[in-house]
Amino acid sequence: MSLLSRFSNLGTITAAPLTGSTFYAWGYNAYGELGSGIPASLGYATQVGSLTDWSSISAGGSHTLALKTDGTLWAWGNGSVGRLGDGTTVSKSSPIQIGTLTNWASVSAGLAHSLAVKTNGTLWAWGFNGNGELGDGTIVTKSSPVQVGALTNWSQVAASKSGAFSAAVKTNGTLWAWGVNSVGQLGDGTTIAKSSPIQIGTLTDWAYVAAGQNWTMAVKTNGTLWGWGEAVAGKLGDGTTINKSSPVQIGALTNWSKITLGDNHSIALKTNGTLWGWGANISGQLGFGDTTNRSSPVQIGALTTWAYVDCGVSHTVASRSDGTLWSWGVNTALELGDGTFVNKSSPVQVGSLTSWSLVAANTFRGFSIRSGALWAWGSDSGGGSTGTGLGINSSPIQIGSGNFWNVVSIGGEFSVGVSSVGALWAWGSNSVGQLGDGTLAIKTSPVQIGALTNWSSVAAGSNHALAIKTNGTLWAWGSNTLGKLGDGTTVNKSSPVQIGALTTWASVSGGSNYSVARKTDGTIWAWGWNGLGQLGDGTTVNKSSPIQIGTLTTWAQIVSGTNYVLARKTDGTIWAWGQGTFGQLGDGTTVNKSSPVQIGTGTDWATIGTGAGASFAIKTNGTLWAWGSNSNGELGDGTTVTKSSPVQIGALTNWALIEGGPNHTIAVKTDGTLWAWGLNSSGQLGDGTITNRSSPVQIGTLTTWNKTKLGYIYATTSGALQ
Repeated sequence: MSLLSRFSNLGTITAAPLTGSTFYAWGYNAYGELGSGIPASLGYATQVGSLTDWSSISAGGSHTLALKTDGTLWAWGNGSVGRLGDGTTVSKSSPIQIGTLTNWASVSAGLAHSLAVKTNGTLWAWGFNGNGELGDGTIVTKSSPVQVGALTNWSQVAASKSGAFSAAVKTNGTLWAWGVNSVGQLGDGTTIAKSSPIQIGTLTDWAYVAAGQNWTMAVKTNGTLWGWGEAVAGKLGDGTTINKSSPVQIGALTNWSKITLGDNHSIALKTNGTLWGWGANISGQLGFGDTTNRSSPVQIGALTTWAYVDCGVSHTVASRSDGTLWSWGVNTALELGDGTFVNKSSPVQVGSLTSWSLVAANTFRGFSIRSGALWAWGSDSGGGSTGTGLGINSSPIQIGSGNFWNVVSIGGEFSVGVSSVGALWAWGSNSVGQLGDGTLAIKTSPVQIGALTNWSSVAAGSNHALAIKTNGTLWAWGSNTLGKLGDGTTVNKSSPVQIGALTTWASVSGGSNYSVARKTDGTIWAWGWNGLGQLGDGTTVNKSSPIQIGTLTTWAQIVSGTNYVLARKTDGTIWAWGQGTFGQLGDGTTVNKSSPVQIGTGTDWATIGTGAGASFAIKTNGTLWAWGSNSNGELGDGTTVTKSSPVQIGALTNWALIEGGPNHTIAVKTDGTLWAWGLNSSGQLGDGTITNRSSPVQIGTLTTWNKTKLGYIYATTSGALQ
């Protein structure tokens, strides 16, 4: 079924160089992004290597870039989609040099792409490019640096650490942006994505730019502050929560110096050394001593000695002019570096050293340079997962007590998952080898499948499983009825087998007796049973090997229902094909379709989800829409009437994630709350009852949900299964 993994590889790196150039790091380390040479994360500082010539660092979603004093470029961490720039998609747990050049001047690591400027002013990019975030005029992913245009006047670049766009300032003071533009984050007055740099306005007085998840902020040479894009939680700072597609000035002050953006919060320094924050504050990441959001800049304390600051997804790190290091916000993975798992809503000092200078942060990690040496610390992120066994529960239950999972997918009567160290796990029914452990024996607790730690994502079908490794290869196991494994046979497999030899697979989704996948080049492929047209190739002929669906290279997301597929393009349109009996295709009919058909004419769809026969989508404005089967209220519109076209569910504009099960639905809002509706005969909604719901009901009071998986497993922002 569908697989939600929005933050599956996004941790919080905290990075802080001490005076001199030794380099320290701490936090989450699933891909070796701390550079310590081991996958285990650390709750204390440890030196990485023995070199003492590091000069700057940039911490991305799950990879890290750094420069040495000799102008060489280095990278480590998650290597999928080529984000390290070494020509491969292989993860590295220790720093490796990228090429042999010695003229790199600055770097910026994004969620899955990287940007750099050379001393000659040329701009370079590499990594994922499905939204044009590399700026080279294509949507083709690159595993080595490619030059963006031929200009030699680039000054400062910003790759979004939790989004898919880029921004930059030239030496002439002009502002430029490119990539995804769903909520106006590029600032050109539109919501149209751009695959090449476009100038934002005509002004020539821009000094500095920062890219957040879906919004951008910048400082001009006159010290004024500006923002645009998504305004959820007030993160633009203009006193509203209204998105802006063009730059708007934040207040009238002219003493702003630098700005840094987290997932939904903003922190800025003024020229007088004061520190200011606004936006989301659910984990205390603003540092005000509370968890109340702010929609306008508010000063953090009264000190005037702040020197450097950087935001992680939900935490902040900063250093003062006296060389002390401070952090605050979420601390579920020891990303604050204070040796605890306790969130802090006010700045706390990290250790007692007084020689810290630069800082850098992202999801679960921290970095620092001290006297030129590289150091790292953070939490233990995975391995050795334990489980309670799955059963019927009317309220969420935790599996294990602190195991960090990247992805969990629920199949017919089994589950598969990838831990944050890249290990593959499975549990449940195993009658046709769907667990992949080489046996047909049932497992009531997670068992590791093999010893490899290079698994990236996994998806469970009805009784088969599909997975992608960090090197981009595709693997499958379990039932092979009608060729749904894709290996050219119909023979079941009880252990993972590689499907072809390609290394360009990006995502997979398993249906009832078929499979569908997307490559890094934006093409989509399908195989298996095709009796209802679910392969989308215009026929109803089964295929036992992957076949391309059409020739387009603009597919951004695919999810499979029981016998149909929903897909979203980079232009924000959504498409469907396969079984249409319950109106689940959303085209106003109940007729099967063997080729993709567009659902409506909208170009503002942000994410999609499927159930057995119900379909869901969230727009860029945060509204939730549903259509298809509704016999148990699984659409959430307060009725049990089937719908063949999208209908809005309520009037709220803060929906973030959605997924449908056989007859029920789970969703997460932008405030981190969990909601459910539909069939509840076995307590599958988790609201403590067995009463069906035809409208969304909140599950518990937690505000830390960031993933949903239907079955009996849910993941919080801590990564622990609940």
